[in-house]
Amino acid sequence: MKILVACEESQAVTEQLINRGHDAMSCDLDYDGAKGLPHYKGDVLEIINNGFDMLIAFPPCTYLTVTGNRWNNVDVYGDKAKQRLKDRELGAKFFMKMVNAPIEKIAIENPIGLMSTRYRKPDQIIHPYMFGDEFSKSTCLWLKNLPLLYHNKTPNLFDSEVTHVGKGEFVTFDSGKRMAKWYAEARGDGHTRSKTFPGIAEAMAKQWTNKIN
Repeated sequence: MKILVACEESQAVTEQLINRGHDAMSCDLDYDGAKGLPHYKGDVLEIINNGFDMLIAFPPCTYLTVTGNRWNNVDVYGDKAKQRLKDRELGAKFFMKMVNAPIEKIAIENPIGLMSTRYRKPDQIIHPYMFGDEFSKSTCLWLKNLPLLYHNKTPNLFDSEVTHVGKGEFVTFDSGKRMAKWYAEARGDGHTRSKTFPGIAEAMAKQWTNKIN
């Protein structure tokens, strides 16, 4: 399959796809590919019409995620908030361009945020710990002609393999808010917070191409 992985500098998903024999390439506007695999550094919209069979997109979430909503208060943050709101609209428009891409199979990943109401609720919400990585991070998936990612919490008659592990460490702030420790420690580092964990990358590559090679 010819697969485009949009907005992916880490090439975590791209690597898994290539390892399974697919013609996959990543794309990112600002970064080169981290693993030296096929990569287009530039605007994904410049290549999105190049006959891809599948699109897996990770649109920038800085202005779309609910965790940044407090910075959008114009009464408190003035011009900074006004600029954020403008950037949020640009982010939403870009997200919808991924949704409407002329590609048969599409998966779009983003955290819980604006697009759950602006577009529609996601088809699935997953965490890294569901796929073998001991971390928590709510990850939404919007899917077109692709199945939900399978994961298994307990052994059963049909599947003895358990993919779930521990949820990882959490910290509780003075406000009472609870957050995954790794995520709290990466405050201000959007690059780290937006990374794709190995288990999810493997599940995407394996399950979304397993029966359609």
